Amino acid sequence: MKDFIIPTKDMGTPAKHGAPVTLTIDGMEITVPAGTSVMRAAAEAGISVPKLCASDMLDAFGSCRLCLVEIEGMRGTPASCTTPVSPGMKVKTQTESLKTLRKGVMELYISDHPLDCLTCAANGDCELQDMAGAVGLRDVRYEPGENHFLRRAATGTNPQYMPIDDSNPYFSYDPAKCIVCSRCVRACEEVQGTFALTISGRGFDSRVTAGMNESFMASDCVSCGACVQACPTATLIEKSVTAIGTPERVVKTTCAYCGVGCSFDAHMRGDEVVRMVPSKDGKANRGHSCVKGRFAWGYAQHQDRILKPMVRERITDPWREVSWDEALSFTATKLKGIQAAHGVDSIGVITSSRCTNEETYLVQKLTRAVFGNNNTDTCARVCHSPTGYGLKQTFGTSAGTQDFDSVEDTDVVIVIGANPTDGHPVFASRLRKRLRAGAKLIVIDPRRIDLLTTPHMGAAWHLPLRPGTNVAVLTALAYVIVTEGLQDDTFIAERCDADEYADYIDFLTDPAHAPEAVETVTGVPADLIRQAARAFAQGGNGAIYYGLGVTEHSQGSTTVMSIANLAMLTGNIGRRGVGVNPLRGQNNVQGSCDMGSFPHELPGYRHVSDDTARGIFEAAWGVKISDEPGLRIPNMLDAAVNGSFKGLYVQGEDILQSDPDTKHVSAGLAAMDCVIVQDLFLNETANYAHVFLPGCSFLEKDGTFTNAERRINRVRKVMAPKNGYADWEVTQLLANAMGGNWTYTDPSQIMDEIAATTPSFAHVSYALLDEMGSVQWPCNDDAPEGTPIMHIDAFVRGKGRFIRTEYVATDERTGPRFPLLLTTGRILSQYNVGAQTRRTANSEWHAEDRLEIHPHDAENRGVKEGDWVRLASRAGDTTLRATLTDRVAPGVVYTTFHHPDTQANVVTTDNSDWATNCPEYKVTAVQVLPSNGPSEWQKDYAAQAEAARRILPAAE
Repeated sequence: MKDFIIPTKDMGTPAKHGAPVTLTIDGMEITVPAGTSVMRAAAEAGISVPKLCASDMLDAFGSCRLCLVEIEGMRGTPASCTTPVSPGMKVKTQTESLKTLRKGVMELYISDHPLDCLTCAANGDCELQDMAGAVGLRDVRYEPGENHFLRRAATGTNPQYMPIDDSNPYFSYDPAKCIVCSRCVRACEEVQGTFALTISGRGFDSRVTAGMNESFMASDCVSCGACVQACPTATLIEKSVTAIGTPERVVKTTCAYCGVGCSFDAHMRGDEVVRMVPSKDGKANRGHSCVKGRFAWGYAQHQDRILKPMVRERITDPWREVSWDEALSFTATKLKGIQAAHGVDSIGVITSSRCTNEETYLVQKLTRAVFGNNNTDTCARVCHSPTGYGLKQTFGTSAGTQDFDSVEDTDVVIVIGANPTDGHPVFASRLRKRLRAGAKLIVIDPRRIDLLTTPHMGAAWHLPLRPGTNVAVLTALAYVIVTEGLQDDTFIAERCDADEYADYIDFLTDPAHAPEAVETVTGVPADLIRQAARAFAQGGNGAIYYGLGVTEHSQGSTTVMSIANLAMLTGNIGRRGVGVNPLRGQNNVQGSCDMGSFPHELPGYRHVSDDTARGIFEAAWGVKISDEPGLRIPNMLDAAVNGSFKGLYVQGEDILQSDPDTKHVSAGLAAMDCVIVQDLFLNETANYAHVFLPGCSFLEKDGTFTNAERRINRVRKVMAPKNGYADWEVTQLLANAMGGNWTYTDPSQIMDEIAATTPSFAHVSYALLDEMGSVQWPCNDDAPEGTPIMHIDAFVRGKGRFIRTEYVATDERTGPRFPLLLTTGRILSQYNVGAQTRRTANSEWHAEDRLEIHPHDAENRGVKEGDWVRLASRAGDTTLRATLTDRVAPGVVYTTFHHPDTQANVVTTDNSDWATNCPEYKVTAVQVLPSNGPSEWQKDYAAQAEAARRILPAAE
């Protein structure tokens, strides 16, 4: 019944790769790869073998005894899930004896299972129900006796009965319906890698248990949903299914959270989302998910959503709801007036890394083709702009080199400046699986991240460097590799520029770069650096994964180039299992860069001064394009304070909360005459806005996202835009209100224009994406089906370029007033500024930002667990509660930035990367002292925000 309602055929066991093997099943000849189970071979022949404990997401287990078959020449009735095929094998799946055996097995299951099918939340979507029908079970011969499902027994309370565990906000666990198939336990181990579930007891007393007989909420469960997806009954089931009912249709789309870009099947009833299920054919996530993508989509229907346009003359005025026509006319008049008074360069845009490629493309086109300038920037400015610069300088292209599948072939992994289990959890699960298979791990991070506690993994090294010393550590690793002769000379000679390499070696072999020489600077023991260098250079396939702990530094671009140097030095480029892999923070941060969101680059990373590139867009758009780079976000704010920049259109970003030095951002926004915010909610930036244009959630969008592996995935609309217009339509309406004369009628036309003007997207179309599921750019004549791995035979720039990476200490120094170093990051349950996740039940895990501080530093300051503390820097101060932990070293403190009432960025400074202006979020000198609660600044900010969000009643 499940397959009838939601067609998702399960093949029983995972696919295998090997030499072809031919066998006969029920008289039908079939050829499959060696290692394939008999069950999967039968499924590929269209023959369904009954099963309960088997799933193609899990290794074969063989416990349910329902999938028994007869094999000629083999004694007994082996389980088809655990029996591999062999040449010439003859299998029977339907005989009288098999029917009798299966029916008997099903009787045993049903004898200890409640028969409340009509009122069960899994009615119509229950594998136990399906299998009872498949084996022809019509009656149960066993008399009622000891069981797990009746609340009361004949003699009183049933000691075997356990009540439903409703502690998790998203799903329930009903032990009475459990058949102890172990699928949930195996999913937690094999797919997620958390090992939060186990089977306690033996025989009739066997139970699925979370943690040490804890509730799911109190256990180590991370609510990824793998157990729920694996469960064949209603034992583990989404509360949304219980409340709404069985879904009736499926729409495939893409998650709108992190840069992994998971594919999801939106299970719908009418226009209501019942649940989100990770797609097994999703090439980024391979059927897995995290708590955000799987469950935290309810913000789309949250009461805080603004669905009507609003305007006001001054930011001290209350908002006034207006029609779309009035809002767009008001906006166009304001922007035209600003340009008339202050010049063509006095307005600009900020594109969104949460919106689609098509929407982002139109926003940057708006400023270039309609506003007449290149004043466009994006949130990548404050996260991965150094990736674009560093990788383009060394490899010739501004993106990662591998697909996520590549991690399955890696032998040693460097994770630097990233916390995948929290920031990119689905990728982390795939990485953990490889670590459990024997791959070695090197973590370079000031904080002890959860990846280091992966159960059953092999060798691991943690290099707990001081914040801001990435370049010194990476250069020391390279020093060891070269001075000990561990470099890949063949790769370097064939693939890299000889002169650049000679110059790099001259720089690198200076004894000042030896681990012993930099130990006092980095805080990392020299022997630990040497061990890690040898492990990476000699360990086989070496892959490097990095995050914002690399890029958000004053030497962010230098660090990226250091990573590229290390990969080239060891020959770890151009094949599976290796590469340089930036873990992008937001769902479409790669796409926003690809689409030309930077002020100096047109779509496809071509400089605005390039006459040929500019000519392509001038011909397509019918306008002249400025050859002068526009303003970056920090420059826009500086110019606003100086009085020369007066208007800003911000789509889907909250720069007041996400950008550094909050006071400077607010001063810049307050100095503008017209700030337009297009978003789902009245975010912090909207406190300073004059126009609010309601936006769409990903559930209301048609378009594409590009994830961290350059994978272009379709986003499909599952419900109509609640505000009346898609985001791309709103941008077009604004462009036309200002004389743009745009005529798009569908986002596919925008993608066609992107393909026609951007070489790396030349073959991309909705038809191709619908056919292939997704493709990775470049996708063009040379690679019509995309490019999973870059730089296989040659680098995009020709020869790889080694670049000197001299360590330069940050200007942000500790001292008597500010003796600690603050670094920032994310947590699993929240996302970015929290606008989405704070409006879901995810806040039950993380209701506030907290400051992690080492017990030694806390004791010196009289701070105890949960105390309010004042966090102060040269830029500002805020207060939050303290958490004492040895995950951070003495002298280092750590916090997240998900909650606006904390406003952690009021503390961060305006220091930035030398090449890209990416802010130095990861190094701020601070002091921590006891406090009595929220600061005066926080109280004033809260009052100002409340006043700024007043909305006049409709009658007014």
